Amino acid sequence: MSAALTSVSAPTTKEPPDSDDRHRLSVIGGLAALSLDAMASVAYGPEAIVIVLALAGGAGLGFTIPVTLTIAGLLAVLTFSYRQVIAAFPEGGGAYGVAKTHLGRRAGLVAGASLIVDYVLNVAVSVAAGVAALTSAFPGLLPYTVWLCLAVLAAVTAINLKGIAHSARAFIVPTVIYVGAILLVIVAGLFRGAPATAVQHAAAHAQSLHTVGLLLLLKAFANGCASLTGVEAIANAVPSFRKPRVRRAQRAEVALGLLLGVMLIGIAALIEKFAIAPVGGVTVLAQVTQASLGDGPLFYLVQFSTVVLLALAANTSFGGLPVLARLLASDNNLPHFFALRADRHVHRYGIAFLAITSGLLLVISRGDVNLLVPLFAIGVFVGFTLSQAGMVKHWFRARPDGWRWRAALNGFGALLTSVAAVVVTVSKFAEGGWLIVVALPLMVLAMRWVHRSYARIGERLELGKTPVPPRPRRSLVVVPVSAVNRLTRDALAAALSLGDRVVAVNVADRHDAREARRLVEDWERWHPDVELVQLFDDHRRLDEPLVDYLNGVPEPHVFVLIAEVEPEHAWQRMLQNQRGAVLARALRRRTDTVVCRMRFRVGAPTAGAV
Repeated sequence: MSAALTSVSAPTTKEPPDSDDRHRLSVIGGLAALSLDAMASVAYGPEAIVIVLALAGGAGLGFTIPVTLTIAGLLAVLTFSYRQVIAAFPEGGGAYGVAKTHLGRRAGLVAGASLIVDYVLNVAVSVAAGVAALTSAFPGLLPYTVWLCLAVLAAVTAINLKGIAHSARAFIVPTVIYVGAILLVIVAGLFRGAPATAVQHAAAHAQSLHTVGLLLLLKAFANGCASLTGVEAIANAVPSFRKPRVRRAQRAEVALGLLLGVMLIGIAALIEKFAIAPVGGVTVLAQVTQASLGDGPLFYLVQFSTVVLLALAANTSFGGLPVLARLLASDNNLPHFFALRADRHVHRYGIAFLAITSGLLLVISRGDVNLLVPLFAIGVFVGFTLSQAGMVKHWFRARPDGWRWRAALNGFGALLTSVAAVVVTVSKFAEGGWLIVVALPLMVLAMRWVHRSYARIGERLELGKTPVPPRPRRSLVVVPVSAVNRLTRDALAAALSLGDRVVAVNVADRHDAREARRLVEDWERWHPDVELVQLFDDHRRLDEPLVDYLNGVPEPHVFVLIAEVEPEHAWQRMLQNQRGAVLARALRRRTDTVVCRMRFRVGAPTAGAV
């Protein structure tokens, strides 16, 4: 018998991993769910570099590969760093977890705020960029830009509400097609001796390195670093991976770094090979694709896959922000409902917050990518810098084998990202960057206020202390009544089982003595063996007289039982007078009583007053 019981109970202990992992990510699923932002940035990252360097003419464009190689070097540093972050912080959180642990709580809040801003802007920018590409192909849709943005946002939100694993499976095919198409462009272009389609070449200005200038190169570097947004998303969402979570997340991080690095360097090489220059109305990626593949079906395949992936790149935020919000809420820095998790491991409140805030940005900006992009990279580099600096301190504390070169690498990465943060902030400040400079401190102050509020609540509840054993206290149950009916009877019956003394309280209009006397006569005729107290008010108020009465009762423990009718049909709620809700709100705000709203389902023929 015991053997049988053991065999039956054994699956119960193994069930959580099976049911858990069914809704978690594989390595490929992690790339599809959490890396779309970074991989889709190939569509606008190289172009951001070229637009700046083109200001110096042909000589400036000659620095496309050196600038891209510098960004790729920073990408390698970040990939290695976040691989270590994944191992050191398997609970997720990325830059927030590193900064909080090694740089202190304030730095952690700054990192958390920067990541939240990054995630929200990523959704808005990705959706707007995808719709912009669509309206470029079909100009007739341009008047409906905002509605198209909101429709795409609603679709991505709905997919994520079904669970992150479901969204990953939905995005695997578009991701594979997009990566394959970009790699095809690179390989075909490298082997092609001349462009397949004539492209507009850069103007051949006789510029020198001195003319190009260090500031221009720094600005190009900072602009191009937009391609690095999303690199941290995998480290932020380690708990979303299947077991072994750390190993799978690390593999996904390395795969992302390799793919992104190859695509960035490959596109930069083709830009220099074919002398691509910015052209109004045509993206740099489109020009590179035309030069490599021509204007045939493959060109449209690349363009269409880019449109789809830009729209879906918002999924990176939907995978990362809810996990980050859960960690912030667990540390009492955000409201605790952000830590609640529904079935399929979905943090619905985090998803809802992300959808609403990004939707507001899309409406305010009217889906204009150019208004959103200047805000994008500032918060990213703040998080990068804090994460790198935190890992330097981590190496100095842990001192494992090879810690010196690891600390040096992270320190170099922190230097690069801090420089990028300063350059991006200064260059984009007048273009809307000041909003992020203002928003980050405000978010930190808001999270500190939430933390202090929870600390005060915890102090009053004596959290962490062992309370004295509970002892019974004399209690009073007050039942507001307006008439003698079945609802009043059921309410008093419930009240008699709750407290030592039960009092029915009726608030009457001082100018309507007839109604007050009628209730007393009905009460005496009914004789429920419950004391009836009548309170009078000149202004027909319910809450004020009852609050004054409750403040004067001698019992230390007072319940107020508010009886309400539960309608048989939802539409019947509009027939209720809502007195119970008004009274409950006033009592909770102005008294220390325990308010109980008891709903009674009463059939239509015998229902009391509604």
